[in-house]
Amino acid sequence: MRVLHLIPSISLIRGGPSFALPKMVQALRLAGVEAEIATTNDDGPKLLSVPLARRTDYNGVPVWFFHRFSPPIRAIREFAFSRSFCTWLKRHIAAYDLIHVHAIFSFTSTFAMCMARRQGRLYIVRPLGQLCAWSLKQKALKKKIYWKLTEARNVSEAAAIHFTSELERDEAGRLDLARSGFVMSHGIDIPGLRSDARDSVRKLLGVPLNEPLILFLSRLHPKKGLDYLIPALGKLEQRRSTFVLAGSAEGNYGQAVDRMLHSAGLESRTKRLGLVTGDLKELLLQGADLFVLTSHSENFGFAVLEALAAGLPVLVTPGVALATEVQKNHLGHVVALDREKIALAIDEFLAKHDPQRPTDARARAFVTQNYSWDKIARRLAGIYEAILNPSH
Repeated sequence: MRVLHLIPSISLIRGGPSFALPKMVQALRLAGVEAEIATTNDDGPKLLSVPLARRTDYNGVPVWFFHRFSPPIRAIREFAFSRSFCTWLKRHIAAYDLIHVHAIFSFTSTFAMCMARRQGRLYIVRPLGQLCAWSLKQKALKKKIYWKLTEARNVSEAAAIHFTSELERDEAGRLDLARSGFVMSHGIDIPGLRSDARDSVRKLLGVPLNEPLILFLSRLHPKKGLDYLIPALGKLEQRRSTFVLAGSAEGNYGQAVDRMLHSAGLESRTKRLGLVTGDLKELLLQGADLFVLTSHSENFGFAVLEALAAGLPVLVTPGVALATEVQKNHLGHVVALDREKIALAIDEFLAKHDPQRPTDARARAFVTQNYSWDKIARRLAGIYEAILNPSH
């Protein structure tokens, strides 16, 4: 079967879904599905330097990139409009058995669903958390109008809705969508362990070898709850630690983070690293003492999965979809989105923490058993087959 995956961007600056989709497609191809990606050359405020409007081998995955309209107005730029994408999709959508759309409220995704409906092609839509209560409250009037004009019909007429977690499906359930949905999480490549990670990352950051490191590794975005986490860490001035803030900021939010760090008195105890990838990212995950993600809403929480795969203890809030798994399997701490409670939980962790702790083998085993890409791909291929051949 031929399956086309459509997403506004696969730039790493866009976070977990954009990072994970090429991995998903690669695993699907190994499972016998002829999967490809169509996207724009979006790279935040910039553009990716990639061949356009032709099938390109991108990190081992076939990708079609199209030019993103890039005016100076950020809101219009991030809508990911692409005229060349429209032209190409009209001509080629019929060549695919199934269209798998990732994201809503974005031009690329909306146009793809409209075109699929117009040409009678089966499609699946993955909302990427945009149907969750917190997300719908952001720019609520604009989304309400957009939803009524086109997106409600696009989502309702999909062959299925792909949710990444039970929490996401439950939250979307109150919209009374007509279509059936299924839950299929991201997968992950299980990393090999570095015996020198703890010492190496401290030397790299220029902190003492016995310094506890608290790691936040995600996009810097208002929904990530940094306005709770940073003040909470500021309350722990008597507890020695370094806060490692790894992630790129959207718009002017980086300046807001600077102000939070200053107000909390954390500037001298924080290492700002920006977007990290590859070996440095893995070094941070394996060398830190605690991973923290205090989000208002996460339809999955890919960085949490990465931390668990590295054997790193995690502290998350209930809005992170993986919080249920963390709590049920005793893989870390789940704490209310409350500054005092977050501060208390981190303080208790640091008080009891053994700096020579072994890697959490249970967490790595849990991830291997439940989230390896080959298992995810086989399950997803089965869903594709059931949609295309419902009578079998």
